[in-house]
Amino acid sequence: MSDPFATAELRRRVLAAWTDSPARFREDANAEEDLVRGGYRDRLLVELAQNAADAAARAGVPGRLRLELADVGGGGEVLHAANTGAPLDAAGVGGLASLRASAKRDGSQTVGHSGGAGGPPMPTVGRFGVGFAAVLTVTDEPAVHSAGGGVRFSAARTRAEVADVPALAGELARRDGAVPVLRLPWPAEGTPPEGYATEVVLPLRPGSRVAVRTALEELPAELLLALPGLAEIEVVVDGATRTLACTHTSPLARLRDGDRTRTWRLEERTGELAEELFAGRPVEERARRGYAVTWAVPLDDDGRPEPLPVRQVVHAPTPSDEPLSLPARLVAPFPLGPDRRHVAPGPVTDALVDVCAEAYAGLLAALAPDPAVLALVPRIGLAAAELDAALGSAALDRLRTTAWLPLADDPDARQRPDRATVLDDASEERTAVLAGVVPGLLPAGWARREGAPALAALGLRRVGPAEVAEAVGGVARPPQWWARLYASLDGADREELGALPVPLADGRTAPGPAGVLLPADDLPVGRLGPLSLRVAHPDAVAPPAARRLLERLGASPATAAAVLADPAVRAAVEESVDAVEEDWGDADPADLARAVLALVTAAGTAPGELPWLAELALPDAEGAWAPAGELLMPGAPLAAVLEDGALGLLDPSFADGQDPAALRAAGVLVTFALVRAEDPDELDVDAAGAWADAVLDRLPPGPPPAWPPLCAVRDLELVADWAGALALLAGLPAEAWADVVLDGVAAPGYLRWWLTTHPVLAGRRPDRLRAPGSRELQGLYDPASGPREVLERLRPPATVGDVLADVDAALDLLDRLGDPERTVSAAVLRTVYARLAEALDGVDVAPPAAVRVAPDRVAAPGREPVLVLDAPWVQPLVDGALVPAGGAPAAVADLLDLPLASERVTGTVTSRPARRQAWSALPGAGLAAARLGVAELDGEVAVHEPLLVDGRPVAWWPDGAADHVDGSPPALGRALAWRAGAWPLRQALAEAFADPGRAADLAAEDALG
Repeated sequence: MSDPFATAELRRRVLAAWTDSPARFREDANAEEDLVRGGYRDRLLVELAQNAADAAARAGVPGRLRLELADVGGGGEVLHAANTGAPLDAAGVGGLASLRASAKRDGSQTVGHSGGAGGPPMPTVGRFGVGFAAVLTVTDEPAVHSAGGGVRFSAARTRAEVADVPALAGELARRDGAVPVLRLPWPAEGTPPEGYATEVVLPLRPGSRVAVRTALEELPAELLLALPGLAEIEVVVDGATRTLACTHTSPLARLRDGDRTRTWRLEERTGELAEELFAGRPVEERARRGYAVTWAVPLDDDGRPEPLPVRQVVHAPTPSDEPLSLPARLVAPFPLGPDRRHVAPGPVTDALVDVCAEAYAGLLAALAPDPAVLALVPRIGLAAAELDAALGSAALDRLRTTAWLPLADDPDARQRPDRATVLDDASEERTAVLAGVVPGLLPAGWARREGAPALAALGLRRVGPAEVAEAVGGVARPPQWWARLYASLDGADREELGALPVPLADGRTAPGPAGVLLPADDLPVGRLGPLSLRVAHPDAVAPPAARRLLERLGASPATAAAVLADPAVRAAVEESVDAVEEDWGDADPADLARAVLALVTAAGTAPGELPWLAELALPDAEGAWAPAGELLMPGAPLAAVLEDGALGLLDPSFADGQDPAALRAAGVLVTFALVRAEDPDELDVDAAGAWADAVLDRLPPGPPPAWPPLCAVRDLELVADWAGALALLAGLPAEAWADVVLDGVAAPGYLRWWLTTHPVLAGRRPDRLRAPGSRELQGLYDPASGPREVLERLRPPATVGDVLADVDAALDLLDRLGDPERTVSAAVLRTVYARLAEALDGVDVAPPAAVRVAPDRVAAPGREPVLVLDAPWVQPLVDGALVPAGGAPAAVADLLDLPLASERVTGTVTSRPARRQAWSALPGAGLAAARLGVAELDGEVAVHEPLLVDGRPVAWWPDGAADHVDGSPPALGRALAWRAGAWPLRQALAEAFADPGRAADLAAEDALG
């Protein structure tokens, strides 16, 4: 076999070097292993494409590469990589068979060669001749066939050669037969396919076939952007061909992947770096100072950029492991470190970073002025590595000083970011209106939310609504322009637009919308002159959106109701009485009154809706002027129930010419007037403070509560005829009579409290009477009498609970119980003192002179013994009257300042028991236990016949562990109930002991529930 590339001599020299220095063999083996396992472990197809591109560049022709995965039978597969361009020569074989001694060299002035007229520069990409080591990741027998001959490398043959060298045997054994495959070439027969200059043949090692197949199927067309010398790649797998192609038409590159085509916008820079920058770089790099930098970004069908995912890698010029957060493809000849995967820091890298930044700014400036370009602006804080941070920072600095942003009022012009402004929440309409007013304004599409991070990174000045209001402050524009501006600002933050000017109908300009009136279509603006109002120009507020904005900013619709609400109108009303006493000149105060009343009529204002209208100066029947709220309507029902002269009378001649409803709305009185406030201190009515104290007395101790909106009635203290007044008051709205609720506690509202605490029912207070149908308070209170509708609203007390709700009423009840002229039902008497004690807890109460001891009897503690019964067994020994305690003897004794019965009556059992036995042994004990809800009675009972305490007979007497009884069922029932703490069950327990023979029947009755 011929050996055109003198491979035998190459092998001889290498073997001789290994023989003379086994360490050299180990160095070569380690170096190749580092390349295969490290820098080129996943770079097979990239390196094959790179070699094809370099061959095309050296030949000055467009490069083509064909990658075919062929089945050779027996489960074996071979990868064929055929390329055009310069064929393999002796220097190339020497480069393949050496480490870091490439046959590829460019002069310092040479970036590359063109594959055709007008084509892109095509530099030789490989620089060290070591990339071919990538083939060893998939094969042990790589071969290269070319027009001038071929070479083959073989792990097995190299291993055999090394084994024949005794000095290398030990190292070969230590490596388990692993050898540096690419150091010993052999001649190979074979020719490349027709139309190709060279073919690399790689019989795939078992275990690598799936990875190779996957890599071929996923090979991206974008690889061609980094290899401008390569125009086309054919990928053939299982007989199916996929073509990847790149067509350059500066500044565009069209990448085709099968039947899919994608256009990329390129920005390229070529040049030569200064020699001194390479002082610290390897010797062979120093001769390669030329550079070609390319940025590429894909475009959509409309020419807008489509940013790549933010996690790209730097191509130097083929893919490295350097992350890139900029969303574009970067191809730049950065110097790589020893691992061939990361960029080496230093002056060369720094210089290339500057070139890349300038080219990136040029890319964005060259793209169509579309907001999509903002997605390409570097984001602060997203860098993933040192080089990534340097590129992003440098690119951002360049962009800040490059004129590339459009202007809203001149789409063809470009401006620098430091001169540009952007509107907050910009809309097309707002931007169009302000384009000639705000300098440097970006088009509306550039202000969308997704572009905000980019604009912030560029440092653009943002113009919010407040700045817009300031910018238009001195602008002279027609009302229609203002209408467009207002409509565009609809929805903006109202806090920032307080100084937005408003053109007025009289030619003035209001410095802000607050207080401006927006005329309605049916409002005659000319008639509002005497009121000195600020009415907006109708054309400026014609669009609904403009009107809506100004309303949000404090302007008011100029309906009658809105005009009434204007502060100027209110001020005129509130000052009208004082103004009457001054010189009106040619003006007539009646004109102001008629104008306001006309507005009230048009607005349909209800009485009390605008309380300040009551201050409107109106003429009275005596020829003077008085506030409307202090005048009575001629013939008003209220005049008939008040004291003579208490209030003035409206001039009848003036009243005849006015709408009665408007006069009532202005406060002229027909019936009692309501007064509203948020706090009792604001209520200008009689005894408001006393009412508030009465309400607070009903609340439990705690911090002051928040009052709800309050409604009261004025002039009650002026009433002379209460029968007629109550009829008028009964006709007032429900809110006048409503209770006030504080912290969940309901109390009488002002009107009901005032009436119930004053003698308005035939000279008697309603709270000292009872509801006509009340039985519970019968004997203690006299029934109230009066019209049903009046009593329903006054609500005299019907129960003890109604009385106890008020402290004063409770004190009155305490006195009534001691009145011998009154009676009380037994049911009420049983608990009334206990309930009084609870209601008056914490109140300083003087003990009553007399207390109720029976429904029809009272006792005076100062004249006879009176006790509070707390121990029922001592009752037979008590010499005196007993007050029912209602279950709270201690509290009742404290309220009445009386002793407890157990404090005054003591005694000792003086009789001897006839027998002693356990409670559980008594006949009927089982039913008694069931009624108490226990399994069995405990304790002991001593039965006396009779039971004597200090010689006096009693029915039962508790004494420690034993209960003494006279043997009767009632005594047994009481003693057991007291022992068990179940006093209300005493009768049921007595029944169990009274007839033990009926225990089963009684238990059956209990089971009924």
